[in-house]
This record gives sequence, structure tokens and C-alpha cells, in this order.
Amino acid sequence: MRIDPFVAFLLAVAPCAAIAEETAPNEPAVSATAVRKVTPELRAAVAKLEMPGVKINLDEWSVDLDAKICLEEGLLELIACTVNSKEHESIVTIEGKPSHAHTALLLLGAKPGKPALMELAGPEMTTFRHFPPSGGPVDVFLVIKDAAGKEIEKPISEFIIKADRDGPAEKGEPGKKKENFPTHTFLFAGSVLEDNDEGPRRYSCDVSGNVISIATFGDELLCQPEIADSSNESLMWQIDGERLPDLDTKVILRLRPQLAQSKGVE
Repeated sequence: MRIDPFVAFLLAVAPCAAIAEETAPNEPAVSATAVRKVTPELRAAVAKLEMPGVKINLDEWSVDLDAKICLEEGLLELIACTVNSKEHESIVTIEGKPSHAHTALLLLGAKPGKPALMELAGPEMTTFRHFPPSGGPVDVFLVIKDAAGKEIEKPISEFIIKADRDGPAEKGEPGKKKENFPTHTFLFAGSVLEDNDEGPRRYSCDVSGNVISIATFGDELLCQPEIADSSNESLMWQIDGERLPDLDTKVILRLRPQLAQSKGVE
């Protein structure tokens, strides 16, 4: 079976972080915004990578994805999707490949895990066992421009509110306090590689478009730590369009891995 050359590269770098230094066990996690030693050689090496729509931002120690606002109101199953996939239930679309974003996260030292899994179990194989997702923590931000054109980084949780199942959308109800999404930190599940008949193996998220999920799909790049049903009856979160830029506005979706304290942090 042939393997796509880029997928082969992704698998080769998965066991280690090519840029981040090894960390000692049991050291506390720190935000990756900490100042790191970035040499001219490192910048030159990163500049040679060709991943359209995906940038390794060494100054912010983040993966910056070219993105566009794709929804003004409605329930959410995803934070981000690929173009022409699930724009009706996502905040942004990204222009690059999720597999490229995966590789960029690896190179910044993020630790991939696995998406949630459901398997048949029991003597008669008629019941299901659920396995929760795993992976290193990654903080998610939107970088938007203020009135003066200055870029501002905001946690993605600021743009998601609890859905009101009993009446109108919360934004139209005076005196009712909005409940924001509880976190902007997701797990680096890392999607899955799937067989493609006699062709190269495929990175599933590149096909499905499930880049960063709120509901559980089982092939996300980033996900919540718990399994969440994707049925309409179980959707609990909606977009807060009042805080977002206008539809189709270009923004940056910033992924910043949380890394353990290491000697590489000054």
C-alpha cells in the first residue's frame, strides 16, 4: 500500500518535536507564549516549509491558520472546518490542509493523541464501548483587527455562548446574562489515517473537514476532552455573532500548544 509523501513525513515527525526541546517528566505546564530561543537558522528552516494557509509563528510560538468568518448565527458543532464542508455549523473556515496544521503543531512540540473511539463489544457484539479522546492541550484564539487596524488575540470561547432552548437567541433578551463556552483549550487528537483502496492513505480530517470540534466526530484535529453527542437535541452552544467580525472577514485562527517547562524557555 502506498503512503502519500506528506503523510509519510507527518508519521516520521510524530514521535518527537523537531523544534521544541525535550522536557523533564513531572515539570509544570506553561503557556507557550513564554520567550524561547529562536535562532536565525531555525527561522530559515521554518521559512522553507511550504504549507499554504498554515504558518509557524515562532514569535508567538503558535500555528497561525488563514481563516474566514463563515457564520453569523446558529448552533455550533465545530469551531473550524475546511472550505466547502460544514460552514453552516462552524465559526470559521480554514484555507489550508488540516494535515499541514497537524505537522506544524508537531514541530512546535505539541503531543498528538487519538480522537474518541466507539467499538462494538460484548459476547454478541451488540453493545458499544466508548473511549474518550486524548492529546496534548492546545489553546485556540481568533486574531482580529480593531477599529484602528491593530491585531488583537482573543480566546475562541469569547465568541460562543450557551444556546437558549426555551426562547429567542440570547443576544435579543434584555437583562439575560450570556454564558460563555467554558474553555478555549482543546486536545490535539490528531485525526486518523484511513485506507484509500489502492491509493495513498488519507488524513481523515482533510476529507471530512472536521478541524476543531465541539461535538464528537471521531476524526478531528482538535477536540473537547469529553465525548459530546452531535445530534441536534444535544447541541448546547451557539455562535455569538455580536462579537464577531462581519461574515467573510479574513481572520487568523491561532493554535498555541501548552508545553511543559523546559530549559529552552528563558
